[in-house]
Amino acid sequence: MSASVLLIYTGGTIGMWADPRTGALRPMDLEHLEEQVPELERVGVKLGSVAFEKPIDSSDMRPADWVRVAGIIAAHYEQYDGFVVLHGSDTMAYTASALSFLLEGLAKPVILTGSQLPIGTIRTDAKENLITAIEIAAATDEQGRSRVPEVAIYFEYRLYRGNRTVKVHAERFEAFRSPNWPPLAEAGVHIRYDPAAILPHRQGPLRVHDRLDDRVAVIRLFPGIRASWVDHALNVPDLRAAVLTTFGSGNGPTDPAFLDALRAARGRGIELLNVTQCVGGRVEQGKYVTSRAFQEMGVVPGADLTVEAAVTKAMVLLGRDHASAALARGMATPLAGELTMS
Repeated sequence: MSASVLLIYTGGTIGMWADPRTGALRPMDLEHLEEQVPELERVGVKLGSVAFEKPIDSSDMRPADWVRVAGIIAAHYEQYDGFVVLHGSDTMAYTASALSFLLEGLAKPVILTGSQLPIGTIRTDAKENLITAIEIAAATDEQGRSRVPEVAIYFEYRLYRGNRTVKVHAERFEAFRSPNWPPLAEAGVHIRYDPAAILPHRQGPLRVHDRLDDRVAVIRLFPGIRASWVDHALNVPDLRAAVLTTFGSGNGPTDPAFLDALRAARGRGIELLNVTQCVGGRVEQGKYVTSRAFQEMGVVPGADLTVEAAVTKAMVLLGRDHASAALARGMATPLAGELTMS
C-alpha cells in the first residue's frame, strides 16, 4: 500500500506555473499537479491537496496563518502519512518554527519547501524541491515509522530542522542554512538520513495549539543605539516580550541609560530574551562584563535559538499561559529540538 501525502499550498513562487511559451505566471492547479509535473507519477505516493483560497506572499504571513496551517494538518492528520507545505521562502523559517511549537506531539513529517524560480522555468529548482519533499514526507524506516517525525525545511538537496533554519541568501538556490544543527538528510543519488540528528518518535496524541500572542517585539542592537529609542520601543502599549538580538555571545552596551531602559521594561513585567545576532554560535550570558547586567536584571538567555524560533516560541508560549514567568521558564526548555542545552 503506497504512502499518502497531503500538499498544502499557502502561496509563494513554487506555486506559480510559468507557461513555457509565453512566460506568463499563473497559480498551479493542484488538482492536476501530476499533469504539470509528470515526474510525480513515478514517485508512487498517493497525493491529496488543500490550497488557501487566496495564496499569500510569505512576506504577508501572519500568526493567524500559522494557526490555519496547523489546523489543516490536524484535520487531515489521521488520513495522511505526511504533509508538504508549499510556502514562499522569505518567511519560511518563521512558519516552520511556529508549526514546530503549535503541533505538540507531532509524529509525522511536516516538510516545508518552496523555490527560487517558478515551475515551468527551464532552470527551476521547484521540481526537485517538490518531488524530494514528497518522498521524504512519505519515507518510513524498517519498523514502518516515519523517517522524519518533525517539522523540517527541504531546500536544494538538504533537509533541515525547521526551527533551526535561517534564510541566508535571496538569489542562490542554496537559500537556507542550519548554523547550529546538522542537516537531517541530504539528497544525492540516494536520500541519506542522519538518525542522530532527527527527533525521536513521540508517543501520545497530537495536540494542536491555536492561540498565539503577537505582542512580541524584536530590537536589534547596534553600536550607538540610543537609549531613548530602546525605551520608546519597549513602551509600546500591551507589549509582553522583546527579543534583543545582541552582539557575539550575548553582549550589549554598558551605557547606563540603555540599561535603565531595559530595567524599566523589566519592572513593567516585560520579558526580555537574549539571542545573538550572529548566524551561528550561542548566548553565554554573564561570561563577559558586557552581558552581566542582563543576567542581573533577569534577561532570559536564548542559548542557540534563532531569532525566528525565539519570536515564534515566545508567541506560542504567551498564547498558552498569560503569566510572564511561564514564558521565562519555557524559553529555557527545548520543546521541539529548537535549542541545545549547555
